[in-house]
Order: sequence, then C-alpha cells, then structure tokens
Amino acid sequence: VQLQACGGGLVQAGGSLRLSCAASGRTFSSFPMGWFRQAPGKEREFVAAISRSGGIAGVADSVRGRFTISRDNAKNTVYLRMNSLKPEDTAIYYCAAKAGGTGYYTTLREYDYWGQGTEVTVSS
Repeated sequence: VQLQACGGGLVQAGGSLRLSCAASGRTFSSFPMGWFRQAPGKEREFVAAISRSGGIAGVADSVRGRFTISRDNAKNTVYLRMNSLKPEDTAIYYCAAKAGGTGYYTTLREYDYWGQGTEVTVSS
C-alpha cells in the first residue's frame, strides 16, 4: 500500500490543522492506521491510531483532548485533527499502515507501510 500524507504547515500556537493520509494499492479497510511524529533531534513517537473499521482508537497522553484520529474507508483516507496546537507539537508527522489486525497499535515496529511525512510547525 502507498501512503500520501498532506495538510501540514505553519500555524500559531492555539491554532488547528487537519492532516490527511490517502492510501492506494490495497484494500484500505483491512489496515489499522496510525500517526507518528518526529521532532528535530528526537525519536519518532506515537501520536494516534485507529482500528481498521474505525470503531476503536487511541491517542498519546501528550495530545489527548486536543488531537482526534478518524478514517473514511470509502475515501481510503485517515485524518488527524489537531486543535490547540503547541510549539512542542512541531514535528514531521507520518502516517502508517499495519497489514492486518483488529485493534489499534501504538508502536512503530508493528507497522508495515509508511508515508513520506508532512511537516507541522507551531510558532509561539
């Protein structure tokens, strides 16, 4: 499966962005999906994940209450809605797909396919 993320940009603290990740190549609805981010000089970290049906999802403690993950299987797209953005949210955001599974998954090694990343910069 090929993943194409978009929607990043420069935003002021307190602002919002919605990231999108479009998938192609295989049956999107069979893939649990996740969002991860990597800030300069830091390791890639989990942000949010959602099951293949969209019925269950989870987010990292650092973004809980501000970020929401969702998916539209008819459009082969997963979204990350980011509200109340903070400078510490500045990072490259990556979407990822896991080949199979019924839940949602929070560790990098569980994912099989990765998008190219979209950059989010939050100014103070």
